[in-house]
Amino acid sequence: MASAGPEIERLISLLAKLPGMGPRSARRAALALLKRKDQLLTPLAAALAEAAERVRPCRICGALDTGDVCAVCADHSRDAALICVVEEVGALWAMERASAWRGRYHVLGGLLSALDGVGPESLRIGSLVERVAGGAVKEVVLALPATVDGQTTAHYVTDRLGPSGVAITSLARGVPVGGELDWLDDGTIAQALRARRPA
Repeated sequence: MASAGPEIERLISLLAKLPGMGPRSARRAALALLKRKDQLLTPLAAALAEAAERVRPCRICGALDTGDVCAVCADHSRDAALICVVEEVGALWAMERASAWRGRYHVLGGLLSALDGVGPESLRIGSLVERVAGGAVKEVVLALPATVDGQTTAHYVTDRLGPSGVAITSLARGVPVGGELDWLDDGTIAQALRARRPA
């Protein structure tokens, strides 16, 4: 295939590194951006430059925002006695979309993974322990993935927070709202049975 030029190839290569974007999707996205330079490419470039300059992790919870303290941590109407622990900022955004949580958050920045060489020192577990040690936190909700790494991380965090005496809970797992049993995997059904409650 003929080269599209180094600038276009670089754009395609960078787009292809985004989650959910392969080389073909990146080519289509690059073409769409280039065809609508004034409406898409130039404003996107300006937004990316501004985000690169201004967005940083919150010093308290690790969420991304433009201030030293994120909007959630700065919101005094949020319950500071409740902390929801998430893997990454994307999970925090998902929780916020549901509008069901009125506490605060703590972003770990990943999960423990021996295979990937991610140990406790690579994550924001120490700062979580410090937040809880202050005594104002009453409950920590572990909203971590139902994967091997997620469960390993949850057990480790639970062990580290154990001496504080804080209540540690995790999100319920099982049949999703609107889910049909014949479409669910065996693990989800088994977990739903173990987590059953009175009707």
